[in-house]
This record gives sequence, C-alpha cells and structure tokens, in this order.
Amino acid sequence: MPIGYEQTISQPTTVLIMTEALELKKGQKVLEVGAGSGYQAALIGNLVGAKGKVITTEIIPELAKFAKANLKKAKIKNAFVVEYDGSQGYGKEAPYDRIIVTAACPEIPKPLVDQLKEGGIIIAPVGSFLGQKMVKGTKRKGGLETYSLGDFVFVPLKGKYGY
Repeated sequence: MPIGYEQTISQPTTVLIMTEALELKKGQKVLEVGAGSGYQAALIGNLVGAKGKVITTEIIPELAKFAKANLKKAKIKNAFVVEYDGSQGYGKEAPYDRIIVTAACPEIPKPLVDQLKEGGIIIAPVGSFLGQKMVKGTKRKGGLETYSLGDFVFVPLKGKYGY
C-alpha cells in the first residue's frame, strides 16, 4: 500500500516472512534500513523487548517524521528513527545483532555486512527493479552465508548503495 513519497508498506505476509527470518531474541540490537511508516520497527521493538533496541533509518524526511509519530503513538520506547542514508548502515550504533533492509538493493551493501556482528543475520531483497530474491545472510568469518527466501518486489533502495 502506498504511504506517500513513492514509497509503500509491505503486505502483512511479507512483513511476517522477513521478521520471522530475523530469528529475533530479547535484548538484541537491530538496524532497520527504511523506516517507512514505522510499522515493522514497532513489531521488532516488541519482539526484542525493553532491553532490546531498534535503530531505523529513513532517507525521506517526511517519512522519518511520520515513522517517529507512529512509534510515539504506539508507545514503542525502544525504537528510534534516524533521518539518514541507511544504505551506509549506521555506524554510531554498530555492531548489530540483526539488520533488515526494507527496499530492493542491487546487492547487500558492504557497510551493512561490516556493521553486523559475527553470527548475526541480515535480511534484504536483492535484485533488479523488476523483482528480487529475499536473501537471508548469516555472518561467518567476516563474510555472508546466504540463501533465498523466495521472490518479492520492493521499491528501490535510495542512497549511496541503492539505485
């Protein structure tokens, strides 16, 4: 569904698939690239619990404000919206236990892999504008072991490592 500024919110089943694939645990620190409406950050915030933390980046200023307002309204106290080019990660809070990218990227950006803890999981739709494979990667010895969770279509990632 459109949320403005040529962006969309994913259908609930897609959000579920991505969130479940993260294998979240209480107390984890998660980076979300693409806050959008704040919906997925709210879900992740609830799953990691009060001792966990969600940093969600949004490159579009109006959507960053929208996500902040929605998280405040939902009383999510452990999710923080940062207006920033998340394709570069967010080094100030790194390293992360989990990273989720909510927009299509040509490949998983290296800065995200660098900011992921050893044994951490990253989820990202990777491919062309027309369609992507949802990739789940686990960081092992500095690199990623990856496999596909299926075919999806997302809006393109903006920023330095996007389209």
